[in-house]
Amino acid sequence: MEAAAIDPEIHEYGEPHAGWRQRVYAVVFRSDTVAGMLFDKVLVVAIVASVLTVMLDSVPSLHDRWAVQFMLLEWGFTALFTAEYVLRVVCLRQPLRYARSFYGIVDLLAVLPTYLVLFFPNIHVLVDVRIIRLLRIFRIFKLTAYVREFQTLTGAIAASARKIQVFLSVVVMAVVVMGSVMYVVEGPENGFTSIPTSIYWAVTTMTTVGFGDITPQTDLGRLISSLMMLIGWGTLAVPTGIVTSELAFRRRMGAPCRSCGAENLDPQARFCSKCGAAQPEGH
Repeated sequence: MEAAAIDPEIHEYGEPHAGWRQRVYAVVFRSDTVAGMLFDKVLVVAIVASVLTVMLDSVPSLHDRWAVQFMLLEWGFTALFTAEYVLRVVCLRQPLRYARSFYGIVDLLAVLPTYLVLFFPNIHVLVDVRIIRLLRIFRIFKLTAYVREFQTLTGAIAASARKIQVFLSVVVMAVVVMGSVMYVVEGPENGFTSIPTSIYWAVTTMTTVGFGDITPQTDLGRLISSLMMLIGWGTLAVPTGIVTSELAFRRRMGAPCRSCGAENLDPQARFCSKCGAAQPEGH
């Protein structure tokens, strides 16, 4: 059996029921079929539209003018996501495992605030929790068309973790040292009231954010600030270069085997050297 046909959620939540429940499962949980991929894409569009509705509804001028329309849209999205949640639960043999999973909790939180406001009007502020629906966009990573790219990206980040950790350690030491130096150079009279405050200034300066709430007043302090800005401008490119280099290396070595996950395969190989599974052309 090909690896693409094996859905890990079958093992996680139990084999789906036979009959119509199995057909529902194939649509709402799997993305390696035409119906399943279409369902996921429609779901992603609905998630983005519902989040935009929540955001626009939070603007006072728009809320005053379109309150009824926003309310109707909200109930429409809530009904859609409620139906989807019910379908996901009823087609599984172990629905409680799904309900306690990350996706299950997010799916429930996506609809719960609207119903709570219906029964408890005084907690209307909880409606803003609907923005958590954006977390459901992570389902797009399960679409077949994006699985390979997602695996390549996460693999490159994981492989670069130690290099990035060393880089961040150097940055942390630099901002601590420079923040302490600026505390001595500028002092409390110029806004650098403590070493932690000076470190905060160093972070905003090195990242070139520069909020302007704390600024050096002495010539030496401005010189140090200028040097930190130049260093920060070049420093920001280091993590990007590390991950990009790892991505380029992985592309030269070929994608992981879709059957056993073996890495560093020859891009021209037709079969995996570890498990012997056939590989797609140009993998």
